[in-house]
Amino acid sequence: MNEKYYAAIDKMEKANVSREYIVGWASGFLNNPKLEEQRVNDAYEAGYSDGEAQNDTNFNDWVSK
Repeated sequence: MNEKYYAAIDKMEKANVSREYIVGWASGFLNNPKLEEQRVNDAYEAGYSDGEAQNDTNFNDWVSK
């Protein structure tokens, strides 16, 4: 696994980002198939898109308060 993956996951976990976003991001980054339609939510979709693009800077909207 590459360091960018681990660094991004670590950064998101420390920022208290939504679990669904992180799971989506990791799935997109690793090119895993998406979850079934009934299990997908907005956080997962956003994370998946960012993960596919290997973008680790758009997670601020998904930080838990």
